[in-house]
Amino acid sequence: MKPSKTQAQLSDEARKRPTINDIARLAGVSKKTVSRVINASPYVREDTRERIEAVIAEMGYAPDPQARGLAFRRSFLIGVVHDNPNPQYVVTMQQGLLDGMRGSGFELVVHPCDRQNPSFLEDLRGFVERQKLFGVVLTPSVSEDERAAQLLREIGCEYVRVASVSLDDANHMIETRDRVGGREAGRHIAELGHTQVAFISGPPMFRSSHERRGGFEEGLAEKGLALEAQFAMEGAYTFESGIAAARDLLSRPNRPTAIFAANDEMAAGVLHAARDLGLRVPEDVTVVGYDDFDLATRLWPALTTVRTPTREIGRLAVERLMGRDDERRNPKDRLPTLVVRKSSGPPPKA
Repeated sequence: MKPSKTQAQLSDEARKRPTINDIARLAGVSKKTVSRVINASPYVREDTRERIEAVIAEMGYAPDPQARGLAFRRSFLIGVVHDNPNPQYVVTMQQGLLDGMRGSGFELVVHPCDRQNPSFLEDLRGFVERQKLFGVVLTPSVSEDERAAQLLREIGCEYVRVASVSLDDANHMIETRDRVGGREAGRHIAELGHTQVAFISGPPMFRSSHERRGGFEEGLAEKGLALEAQFAMEGAYTFESGIAAARDLLSRPNRPTAIFAANDEMAAGVLHAARDLGLRVPEDVTVVGYDDFDLATRLWPALTTVRTPTREIGRLAVERLMGRDDERRNPKDRLPTLVVRKSSGPPPKA
């Protein structure tokens, strides 16, 4: 009778078995790409597929059947998770995701949440597991919460994070570079000749609030200016918070001659408050926003703002999730850029 293998021998053999990480390293690709080849995904270039299959054959790699079973039980659903108070951002992001999914056979499922709620992580897990999601796109500020990314890693759910700075490896990130946009706004206001400038931020839990302010201050500093503490106001990325902050700023005897609001919703609130106070834009006060959603051209005067390609970013995020993104694309194509319209001008003459 053939003797059974000892535990040590079994353990030895397990250690010698090639893993998916070994295949990825030898083929010079990501683990995600190897997984797509194993699961017969159509979204892998033919030359890449052939290279990976050759390594698999050479190494005698056999994927874990239990892990593959889990993969095949997943649905053709992609989730987007958001807790953004700006409805236009949410809608525009969804349009971009749908652009990227067109013709793929995947469908979009939306999960609004409140990451300050004690049940946030439990709800997120339930959403992913109930829907058996193929993957998830995390948008700000959920994308900035490391607990959410860690949860998705633990349960084996693919994800891509959209955030103002890089928070993860490249396969999991689309970076929006908000500091660059803030810098453009600061330069523009300083070059117009303003010296009394104000900033209305978004909620402090959003990384974009800090990045846009940081860039704004850098743009001012290039011209020898600084943002005074008395002119730094906290908003909530909502129209109403823009009105409240602007009424405070513009009712002061020593009011600012220019206001940079960290999104277009708040900038619209600034225009509303200025009009209520009998001030002209831009003759009495310059107003600059951030986003360049459709709202910016529907206001009077049309809003000078920083354009961030949210729809394009949504498309890139979901394509990256599905393995369809083209790595040859220039990341500069999605950098924020300033769009000058009628709401900005030189400061009023003394």
